[in-house]
Amino acid sequence: MTVIALPRKRVLADVIPGGLARDALLVASGAAFVGLLAQFSIPLPGTPVPLTLGTFAVLLTGAALGPVRGLLSIGIYMAAGMAGVPWFAGQASGWGFPSFGYIIGFVLAGALVGWLASRGGDRTPARTAGTMVLGNVVIYALGLPYLMAATGMDLSAGLAAGVTPFLIGDGIKILLAAGLLPGAWKVVQHVESR
Repeated sequence: MTVIALPRKRVLADVIPGGLARDALLVASGAAFVGLLAQFSIPLPGTPVPLTLGTFAVLLTGAALGPVRGLLSIGIYMAAGMAGVPWFAGQASGWGFPSFGYIIGFVLAGALVGWLASRGGDRTPARTAGTMVLGNVVIYALGLPYLMAATGMDLSAGLAAGVTPFLIGDGIKILLAAGLLPGAWKVVQHVESR
């Protein structure tokens, strides 16, 4: 009888030894990482949505932790912020502000990016860039309608306030991730080949 071994789907977090305790620590650390990077926030004129490093943190966390841990981590970030932890951009908390839809998008983007990463979507610069673009699309797809509903903006005004000002910054973040994640995998492969 021949046994065919299917490749095990894994993300960077799977390289770290441990079980449930490791996973709990990684999920909590991922939420804290997003909360920390969200504090790097710059208010922009003409939009209630600040420029932050939160999206970068979400996408990295999702890719590094995988779909389930990524979903849990960003979900905890969102739930704790809604409950009053002041770690949304500008030390905000709650849920009634115009940019909250982007945070909802964070949760789904973290899971999607984690799922894609577990299938090799973070192993090369081109795949990583594609993975991060899809994650950003999810964030915009949920954030923009929420912003429009919360402010009464039409689509044109919503795009001008909730998408256009962030495209260059998101492009830079995607390029940075496209270097970081494949680089981390090269280190892992080097260590594992010893």
